[in-house]
Amino acid sequence: MLFEGTEAYVAEKDLTVAVNAAIKLERPLLVKGEPGTGKTELARQVAAALGLDLIEWHIKSTTKAQQGLYEYDAVSRLRDSQLGDPRFEDIANYIKRGKLWEAFTAGRKTVLLIDEIDKADIEFPNDLLQELDRMEFFVYETGETVRAEHRPIVIITSNNEKELPDAFLRRCFFHYIKFPDMQTLKAIVDVHYPGIKQNLVHAALTQFYEIREVAGLKKKPSTSEVLDWIRLLVADDVEPETLRGDAKNALPKLHGALLKNEQDVHLFERLAFLTRQRGG
Repeated sequence: MLFEGTEAYVAEKDLTVAVNAAIKLERPLLVKGEPGTGKTELARQVAAALGLDLIEWHIKSTTKAQQGLYEYDAVSRLRDSQLGDPRFEDIANYIKRGKLWEAFTAGRKTVLLIDEIDKADIEFPNDLLQELDRMEFFVYETGETVRAEHRPIVIITSNNEKELPDAFLRRCFFHYIKFPDMQTLKAIVDVHYPGIKQNLVHAALTQFYEIREVAGLKKKPSTSEVLDWIRLLVADDVEPETLRGDAKNALPKLHGALLKNEQDVHLFERLAFLTRQRGG
């Protein structure tokens, strides 16, 4: 199995090397990077490129590691026993399989995405150490051991909201997705919008990178946001000439696609005011 990117996903060489190294080592691939740089999409594209099924486990702040294995619904079993339902005699009827169980018993190799692991409690990664390392876990209620029939390709994403434990990091192959340079981002735009006017792309990306360099910006716009912005520019038939100029001096056109909080909008408004003051 060798991942080389797909027509729908521009993967730089370092990223493809990381994916293939993790597959060869049979270790989870931990992918970090700015939000919107394609970490989650990577797992989908790896699955598509290798012809494998994708199992997605999206982590929330309330997610517990046990949920990835299984959950036992003791309340439903008690209720059924009180109602005389014969299902209560088989405890397996009240075991809800988690995403790891699903991946371990899929019958063929799969790609398992554990998305935004840093959203969960700090103990969450440690609680999965043994299961991801040994590719098995024990179900106490039924006394069975669930083992991976085919070791899944595990891709774990993190937005760096909190540090992950060293013991967990040791078991992963790590890759940081750098924010793409102009040439790479242009290739990404071309994939999403084939046939787009290149003068518009050049003008938009020039302004986009200028916006990202503005000092004091609370949230830099991401790859996904510039794609949305360019889509709006095309839909509104904006002329490239109207985008050119110093992007630091005024709010960009359709800025709601790029600036996502009032602090950054006010920053650009202040810059525009100061520029007018100097011009006067």
